[in-house]
Amino acid sequence: MYLLGLDIGTSSVKASIVEAENGICVAGCFSPETEMEILSPKPGWAEQNPELWWKHSIIAIHTAIQKAGINPNEIQAIGISYQMHGLVCVDKEMNVLRNSIIWCDSRAADIGNSAFSELGSEKCLSHLLNSPGNFTASKLKWVKENEPAVFDRIYKIMLPGDFIAAKLTGEIKTTESGLSEGIFWDFENREPADFLLKQYGFDKNILAETVPTFGIQGIVLGAAAEVTGLKPGTPVSYRAGDQPNNAFSLNVLNPGEIAATAGTSGVIYGVSALVKYDPQSRVNTFVHVNNTATETRNGILLCINGTGILNSWVRKIAGENLSYAQINDIAATVKPGSDGLIILPFGNGAERVLQNRETGCSIHNLNFNIHGKAHLYRAAQEGIAFALYYGIQIMQEMGVEIKIIRAGKANMFLSPVFCQTLADISGAVIELYNTDGAQGAARGAGIGAGIYKDFKAAFTGLRKIETIAPAPDNQVLNEAYQNWEKELNK
Repeated sequence: MYLLGLDIGTSSVKASIVEAENGICVAGCFSPETEMEILSPKPGWAEQNPELWWKHSIIAIHTAIQKAGINPNEIQAIGISYQMHGLVCVDKEMNVLRNSIIWCDSRAADIGNSAFSELGSEKCLSHLLNSPGNFTASKLKWVKENEPAVFDRIYKIMLPGDFIAAKLTGEIKTTESGLSEGIFWDFENREPADFLLKQYGFDKNILAETVPTFGIQGIVLGAAAEVTGLKPGTPVSYRAGDQPNNAFSLNVLNPGEIAATAGTSGVIYGVSALVKYDPQSRVNTFVHVNNTATETRNGILLCINGTGILNSWVRKIAGENLSYAQINDIAATVKPGSDGLIILPFGNGAERVLQNRETGCSIHNLNFNIHGKAHLYRAAQEGIAFALYYGIQIMQEMGVEIKIIRAGKANMFLSPVFCQTLADISGAVIELYNTDGAQGAARGAGIGAGIYKDFKAAFTGLRKIETIAPAPDNQVLNEAYQNWEKELNK
């Protein structure tokens, strides 16, 4: 018996097949092999075609089944993880009406800021736990104001994972967690935020029906089975945004537990039993996957947009066809602090941690007589770690205790320089595990389909594979961070 997990990312779609009994991943793959294009018709804009996600989902599913060498009829449930905050607009025939405005698009920041001012910070923060900011609701308001002909044709809006689930099942649904990430959820009244819908001029019916995060949300239809190779009737039984799902994949479910990821964006995600918010909305609170009416579980999320994308940009510009592993090795030849070279990694749209300012990426203290490519590689990775620590301090001000950070050994966490820098500057122990978002989605599907009786059973096969402890003396790195922060605040 097997479980299929899909992770609909910005760069690629990943599929993993997990053997349910022992929790071992028997196959994993991603499509495309090169990064999916992000369309940017104007500065600060970021779009992708949802049908492209579906195309690569089909390819990834076929490839994973082939690699696993299994009969697809043995797949008993499907789980979906997806890039958060994206806006997908469809008509009644489920035709996509425009490209998805994805998470790192900055065009709606002013709309969200205006709503925050007009509605009042107390109203927004007590009910939404966030400013409307640059999230999905504000993106939809942008469409209403700037593309009225498109808006008038919208039957339903979806998040990226909702769209892939709808392609598989023909049913348009979402979750409370999904509504919260779009800033459509009223935490105080535990229902869609009518006051924000009214502010933006949206009919409540534009939202998808809500279903539990874990549970049968639909079954694979014949048409989808034909193109994917899956068995008709296979249940889709879990969906979650990539960061709540990343936390779930690491068994981060209880207050005080912390998860991290560092793909295109970088995230620190802590679970809380309390209803908390940052008064400046620099970090954000969403409904966690295991939240219930009787047991509050919210996720406090710090996001840095310019994370792995900076590392990718450096590799393209100055990598000389080197692999990421080779770049990591070269970066390690430079001592901590990068001999004074500083990089602020904020070049991927407006940053929530900077109150939705779009400052751009910048390089400081470059000395032609001292610095080479190795310094550039290291300064980029240190700059990413410093940006995450900048946000961690905000989370700590909210009372989130960060002593241990769990992450999958993937993306930036494959770099010893990045891992050690983050451990040293934050003082937290970093634990790396043998999992990823697609595997987490597969485990979630097992819970939702009733294959696993509880969370403990679902995490059979999860293994800690490495621990990085903070160095006892990191004065040089602390000084480097202080200089980095000074540049940020100039």
